[in-house]
Amino acid sequence: MSLKGVLYIVSTPIGNLRDITLRAIDTLKEVDWIAAEDTRHSTKLLDHFSIRTPVFSLHEHNESARLNHIKSLLDEGKSIALISDAGTPLISDPGYFLVSTLRQEGYEILTVPGASALIAGLSVSGLPSNRFYFEGFLPVKSKQRRERLLQLKNVDATVICYEAPHRIMDLLQEISDLMGGDRRVCIARELTKKFETVKLSGVDDLIAMMNVDHQQQKGEFVVIIESANKDGKKGGDNEIAPETMQLLKQLADFLPPKKAAQLVSDFSGVSKKQLYDLLLKLKNQ
Repeated sequence: MSLKGVLYIVSTPIGNLRDITLRAIDTLKEVDWIAAEDTRHSTKLLDHFSIRTPVFSLHEHNESARLNHIKSLLDEGKSIALISDAGTPLISDPGYFLVSTLRQEGYEILTVPGASALIAGLSVSGLPSNRFYFEGFLPVKSKQRRERLLQLKNVDATVICYEAPHRIMDLLQEISDLMGGDRRVCIARELTKKFETVKLSGVDDLIAMMNVDHQQQKGEFVVIIESANKDGKKGGDNEIAPETMQLLKQLADFLPPKKAAQLVSDFSGVSKKQLYDLLLKLKNQ
């Protein structure tokens, strides 16, 4: 009796085809089957690297129906690579039901890691990366999206979500309305592609910039929202990192409170008002 096959979770490029790893290419060539989210889309990638492995579809509409077929292939000792249209499978892409079920039933599942848009966006955003919360895609309908944004408003971590081009301006305006126009947001657009742009600013400034340059409203977006606790440190909204406090006190010895607060705010991301109020409180004491 042959041993069961292995399911490989293989990351593929999010834009630039050279983002793919050598191990991913080897795996896709060596497995018996590739399960792809969109076979037409993935064929372009496979052809580029001369990968001739047979492909079948596995997407959100047929994932449960494909389960028995995949199990039968694995039971025959066949190996399968799961890929999505871009990035790491299961991360806002199909595959969770499959992997969860196979894991519970004792099948071997191995990762072939690589590109992920959320990690790529976070790494270049300029916002704290020590603690973050990945939301994925927000609700499509405005009412539900606003309700969810209110829940995310006070999350004590950098918040990351994906958004479609036809909703990006609505999302930014809702962030401004619900979290404040000075809440810093990073828009990472078309990552690793020809027209990649990364912009970090207060959300109102981003809205103004993108209204002037409509090209910035096109493409695939990773939206990274500043933590409610702007230092990105664990603790309440009012907690300020010791090094930030030290800098604030040193500058306050030579500069007016408003100027000192502005400079430290620009450096640390803590709101100017919070720093200014703190200086006044220290002065009164």
